[in-house]
Amino acid sequence: MATRVVLMGDPTYFSIRAGANPHTRTAWGRRKSVDRHQAIHQWHAFARLLCRFGVRVLVVPPDPTLTGLVYPANAGFLSPLDAVLPSSEKIFYLANLLPSRAGEQAVYQAFLEKCGFHPDVINARFEGEADFFPVGNRYVFTYGRVETQRFRLQWGLPPYQRVYGFRSEIGALTELQQIVTPSEVVPLELCDEAYYHGDTVLCAFGPERRFLLAYLEALMPQSAHRLRELWKDNVIPLSAADAALYAANSFTLAQNGKSVLFMPGGVSARLRDQVRERGVEPITIDVSEFLRKGGGAVKCMIGDLG
Repeated sequence: MATRVVLMGDPTYFSIRAGANPHTRTAWGRRKSVDRHQAIHQWHAFARLLCRFGVRVLVVPPDPTLTGLVYPANAGFLSPLDAVLPSSEKIFYLANLLPSRAGEQAVYQAFLEKCGFHPDVINARFEGEADFFPVGNRYVFTYGRVETQRFRLQWGLPPYQRVYGFRSEIGALTELQQIVTPSEVVPLELCDEAYYHGDTVLCAFGPERRFLLAYLEALMPQSAHRLRELWKDNVIPLSAADAALYAANSFTLAQNGKSVLFMPGGVSARLRDQVRERGVEPITIDVSEFLRKGGGAVKCMIGDLG
C-alpha cells in the first residue's frame, strides 16, 4: 500500500493575530495568548505519532506574519485524493481564504510546486478540505454566511459581540462540482459560528470513508435531515461534550490493512467504543493548545496529500 502523505505547518511562530473564530478570543473579545512552548511540544508529539504509523509528513516552513500556517487543512484540496498516481498527475486546488489569511496562498503554492503538485485556484470564497471532503462515494461541501468580521453593539456584558461568520460561500459549489464530476456533491449549511468549518462538525472515517461522525446541532435542520437521509446508520451523532472537544476534527488513516482514527484527547469512552464497533481503532492525541487558542484540532493541523 502507498504511503500516506500529509502537510503540516511548522509551529515556531504560532500565535493569535486576527482572532478570526470564537475560540481565539475571550468573552470580552480580547485575543488569547498562546503557550508557544506547549504548542510546539504538542505539535511534535503529533507529528511523531503520524510517522510511527508510516505517514510521511511534509512541513511548511514558518512565517512570523502568517501564523495560520499551522492549520493547512485550509490550504485547499487535492484531486483526485486517493488515487495512486504520481503527484504530477494530481491538481491541488488552492483555497480562497479570508482576508487575514490570504497571504498563505502564495506560500502553499510555492511549497506544493516544489513537491511536484500542480496548483490551481478556486475563485469563490472557500477554505479547502476543511469544507470539502469525500464521504463514501460522494463529496460533502459545507458552507455558511460569509461575514465581514467585526464587533457590534449589544445589550448586556460585554456591551458588544464579535461577528465571525463562516468561511466558504455557497457560490463555490459550481466550481467544486465541476472538479469532481461525476461524483455527487452534497451541500450542507452550517449554523453555529463555533463550528465554522465542516471538519469541525463532520468526520468521514473507516474503510472507503463510509462512516460519519456528525454534530447534527451545528447544521441547519434541513441539512441535518439530508445527512441522516443519505448516510442513515453510518452516522454516529456526537454529544455536545464530544463536539466541543472537536471530536469531528479527526483524521482517518487506512494503512497496511488497518483503519485508525486520530482523535483529539479527552473524547468520551463511549465515542471511542462506537468507533471501535465499526472496525476502526481510535487513537487520541493532545492538541488542546491549538483547539483552545486557535480553534483547530487534529484535522485542522493536517492537509491530506493522498
